[in-house]
Amino acid sequence: KNCCIISHVNANYTVSRYCETRLPSPDQRRIVILTGARQTGKTTLLKKVYPTLRYVNLDVLENREWLRGLSALNWAETLGKAVIDEAQKEPSVFEKVKYAFDERAADFTALSGSAQILLLSKVRESLAGRAFVYELWPLMFSEVLGGSEAFREPLCARLATCARVGDVLDGIPPELPPDETNRRRQVMRHLLTWGGMPELLGLNDADRRDWLRSYEATYLERDLGDLARLSDLAPFRKLQRLTALRTASLLSYSELARDGGFSVDTARRYLEYLGLSYQTFLLPPYHVNLTSQVVKSPKVFWADVGLARQVGGMGRAMTGGLFETFVVSELYKWVRSSGADMRLFYYRTRSGLEVDVIIETPNGLIGVEIKMREKAGHSDAAGLRRVAEGAGSRWLGGLVVHGGTRLEPLCEPDIWSVPAIRLLG
Repeated sequence: KNCCIISHVNANYTVSRYCETRLPSPDQRRIVILTGARQTGKTTLLKKVYPTLRYVNLDVLENREWLRGLSALNWAETLGKAVIDEAQKEPSVFEKVKYAFDERAADFTALSGSAQILLLSKVRESLAGRAFVYELWPLMFSEVLGGSEAFREPLCARLATCARVGDVLDGIPPELPPDETNRRRQVMRHLLTWGGMPELLGLNDADRRDWLRSYEATYLERDLGDLARLSDLAPFRKLQRLTALRTASLLSYSELARDGGFSVDTARRYLEYLGLSYQTFLLPPYHVNLTSQVVKSPKVFWADVGLARQVGGMGRAMTGGLFETFVVSELYKWVRSSGADMRLFYYRTRSGLEVDVIIETPNGLIGVEIKMREKAGHSDAAGLRRVAEGAGSRWLGGLVVHGGTRLEPLCEPDIWSVPAIRLLG
């Protein structure tokens, strides 16, 4: 408890990020935008990928004043190829980068920022059609599992192109060697307890608690409140707590407003701020009636289990909702990070039929049920079988994702019992 529990990460606690494999070379003609929540490692990643480029951090007031006074005509000559961190803090940067790029005077610039509310609005205004946008989320299971080694795609990545689930899972050993199983369970335990913020890997448990409390107080409350121009933070804090406690649940703005004591419009606006800052995301309902009339409200998820625990005051106890949040957020982060041709939905009908995730690929549909228990049973696949009937030829197979270790066929039509530690690694 007094050292890093992820024992295979080296002494510097470095982790290879998938985004590193997608960022373009500075030899290409590009404007790169790297965005994501605070403390997800954007600066570290950009310095690693572009070590020879000039680095300018606009958190520093003097740097903001310098770039504000720098003429667009002299931009390329003065800066050349550069990495500009927290770019949204000096709005004139975007027009100057645009001018230098269009004049072919500066063919490569990387801009980063955590304030999506401001950053991407500036990109839309000034750099539309020129910028390539990448997102950096909290650490994925596959990234922590790989440590500092070259990134290896998780098993779930292969679902994007499969003709049926069995094509991916046939021939995979039902069990991994004990040491590998233990390593994966250790990673999952860390992410389920503390979440995926990179800084937490190298801390002991007491320091992790302090770090999460500080993140909540400094960013989720003060910084985000300043960005949203909130004069009273108390309702915003209450909204955060209510959504954390409701993670993996149907979203009802009227219930949030009632329980928080504010208007529906306020609830909607505050939740939009959380989404724009990469703290929460919405899983939309699948839009096709496969069996009967569908529920049309989205489900709300926190992107990081550790922050959901902190904001919701949930302590260390595990719940089905947190386990579902972990699995769904891992799938969501993979799709957003990789650009995989996969779309995620959930499915629920007014008669009570529910499937936790529907993955839509160009080839068809994959259903996913998520169970916190150690082993899946035939009854866990009941909803998947009914959806399979409605999907017909579009059905590619189903997964019952659980907290155990054994991967095996479960039932027809092509439904498998899959441990989370296998699917996500």
